Amino acid sequence: MTATPNTAPSVVAWLGYGGLLPFLATASGSWLDPARAALWQQALLAYGAVILAFVGALHWAFAMATDGRASRPTAMMYWWSTVPALTGWAALLLGLLPGRGRAYGMLLLMVAFLIHYQQDRRLAQLITLPDWYLPLRRRLTTVASICLLASALSVAATVA
Repeated sequence: MTATPNTAPSVVAWLGYGGLLPFLATASGSWLDPARAALWQQALLAYGAVILAFVGALHWAFAMATDGRASRPTAMMYWWSTVPALTGWAALLLGLLPGRGRAYGMLLLMVAFLIHYQQDRRLAQLITLPDWYLPLRRRLTTVASICLLASALSVAATVA
């Protein structure tokens, strides 16, 4: 199936939505498997950090694709592309703290995903992105953020 202007190519849709499965599974495990809730939460934190770094790397790729063209703010795109990976690392470090550290790490990831989506919206005003990109990113960000919030709440429920 080929993509229409507003529909992501099927491989992109499959990979994007398939990438939500670990978010959904680990967030669910945080609530449904109390004996191993900490393991599920740590797995979600690690996966979220990796995916956040991936979406940041997209900005590096966009910068490379536009580099050298007049009036393109590629330096800021390169700079911004590193922020998600550093934020993910900070979230992982928070997850090592006792008590609610994992919850704080997941909340940091959630906020970072939401901020990164806003940065994607700004980017779309500067460079041409496929029509399907922002709607897909919005849906993926929404589900990932809900999973992170739900799992952060599970930490709060298990750590008194």
